[in-house]
Parts: sequence; C-alpha cells; structure tokens
Amino acid sequence: MRSANILHLGIKELRSLLRDPILLALIVYAFSFEVYSAAKAMPETLHRAPIAIVDEDRSQLSARIADAFIPPHFTTPAMITRNEMDSRMDAGLDTFAINIPPNFQRDVLAGRSPIVQLNVDATRMSQAFTGSGYIQSIVNSEISSFLQGYRANTAATVDLNLRARFNPELNQFWFGSVMQVINSVTMLSIILTGAALIREREHGTVEHLLVMPVTPFEIMSGKVWAMALVVLTTTACSLTLVVQGLLRVPIEGSIPLFLVGTALHLFATTSLGIFLGTVARSMPQFGLLMMLVLLPLQILSGSTTPRESMPDFVQWIMLAAPNTHFVMLAQAILYRGAGLSVVWPQFISLALIGSALFALSLARFRKTIGTMA
Repeated sequence: MRSANILHLGIKELRSLLRDPILLALIVYAFSFEVYSAAKAMPETLHRAPIAIVDEDRSQLSARIADAFIPPHFTTPAMITRNEMDSRMDAGLDTFAINIPPNFQRDVLAGRSPIVQLNVDATRMSQAFTGSGYIQSIVNSEISSFLQGYRANTAATVDLNLRARFNPELNQFWFGSVMQVINSVTMLSIILTGAALIREREHGTVEHLLVMPVTPFEIMSGKVWAMALVVLTTTACSLTLVVQGLLRVPIEGSIPLFLVGTALHLFATTSLGIFLGTVARSMPQFGLLMMLVLLPLQILSGSTTPRESMPDFVQWIMLAAPNTHFVMLAQAILYRGAGLSVVWPQFISLALIGSALFALSLARFRKTIGTMA
C-alpha cells in the first residue's frame, strides 16, 4: 500500500498544481521567455555596441580602421567631429569614441608612436571592459596589416592559431540559454515543493492528511516525485523547443543522460524545498527564505562565473551544494558531449547530497506534523 499511497498523493499534488494559474504561468515563463531573454541579454556580451570615430587624419589607414568595426560586435561607426564627441557620450549615444589624431598615417610610417585616444562610457561596465580589448586588438591588427605593404619585417615571429572548442562561433548566448535552464530547474523545484507544503497548511488540508492511513514519508515522497516530474518534463521541453529549436543552440551530448542527472538534482532540491516549507509559516516568509538560499546557490555554483575565480574556501563550501555538481555535469554533457564515464562523480555526489537533504527534510517534516497533531 505504501507505493500506492505515494502514487495517489503525487497525483493529488499534480491536480492541485493544475488549479494554481500563478504557478503554471511561472513554470511556462521560466522555461520559455526567461530562457530566451537570458540568452539574448548576456551581461558580458559585446553585441552592437555603439561606437563613434573622430577622424582628424582622413588617410587610408584611418579609413581602414573605421571600416574594421562591423556588426555584430559593434554598430556601424558614426563619423563625428571632435566637438561632438563629448556631447554624444554625455547623452549616452556612444559607448566608445575613438579619436584618430592628425598625421596619424605619416607618423606610423615614420616609425613614431602616435597616440589614438579611446573614450569609454564606463557606466556600461560589461561592454566597456570587453569592448576596450576588442578595439585595441582591431586597431593593432589593422596597423600591422597596413604596414606589411610598406615594410618587409613587420610580420610577427609567432602566429597564434585560435581554435575555439565546444563553441566555435563564440556565441555567448549559447552559454546563457543553457545556464538559465539550469537555474530555472533549481528555482522552480524549490518553489513548487515548498509552496505545495505551505498551501496544505494554509488551506487546512494537512489535518485531513493526518487522519488518513498515510505516513509522513509517503506524504513527502508524493510531493517530491510530483513536483520533480513537472520540472523534469518542462526542462526537456525547454531544451528541445527553446534552446535547440528557437535559439539554434547545438547540444553536443546526450539529453537523456542529462535528464537522469537532472532527476538526481531534483531529488536534492525538492527535498530542500520541503525543508524550507517546514521552516516558513507563510508564503511571504517562504519568499524571503528563497532569496537567502537561492541567490547564493546560483551565483556561487559556477553557472554565472567560473568556480576557479572564487576564493578557495567558497569553492570548498559549495561542494556541499547540489547546484555545483549539477552545473558541472550539465556543462560537461551539453557543451562537451561527455558520457557517464566522465560525469559519474557528479552523479554520485548528487545522490549522496540528495539522500542527506531528504533525510533532514523528512525529520523536520515529521516534527512539524507532530506539532500539528
């Protein structure tokens, strides 16, 4: 009877979810519009950055430099005067403004070191940092190519042959879309299970469950498998329809293997949602707890910035979080086409963390049920 009870309790949770339009709208939004917007609005992406050029030299070299700035990284440069440069940047029309001085080509051919001024709107931090490096590289490259027609010894002694693996087009929205799916998995699994438990308490249906021949283990297991199934199904649909279909992001590895890892991750995060639902007494309290828990999980797990750039003690602490291992296996499978022989340590880690969280949440849930009785 225990398996039957868990099945019927899970079906009850699915029916309750279908009667909650707010949560249904949140699920659809998180795995569709939010994935698309996150892919198209990566904060560090240099995409169509507005640039202006003050060409006081009007030479062949300065024209060559101006023609080198093309989409998608930059917009077509606006050719302006020196007097317009400051006013346009004050008005927010340009992120970058290049000032090519007079006699620039002549000084370059004479072996001098003329100075090209680059003005940057540093309030646009991500584009300012990335774009400055791009502009310096473009200007140096055009000068070197130009000098090859006049000097025989301008070729570099070492040629760097760049081979970008796993993302040959260097499209950063490939990264943003998949990472947003991963973040949505964690967020919704915690929200759905926690909200399901708090909804039981607010509607007074917990008392009905207490008089039924079911155990706390069965009640909790029913909520876990039902909400995990919802998130797992929407994850598969999001990867297929939004990431692969709409955004045209290639998936290198096995989606079924990734979904198995997602199921293990959901085992941990849904248990965490139950635990938070027992701590919070109302939905507003649950929302505050979500802010305290979810933001560190997502930011420090490696989905936003590489873990290697974080302090060592943060890296060690985050090994106890399921997100860290989930991000590692997701990037390995979906980006690099890794198989089970590569990601099995993450699978084992998720199983162990999930078991520990489930046991902790079950103990807390039993205590909460006991106080209600």
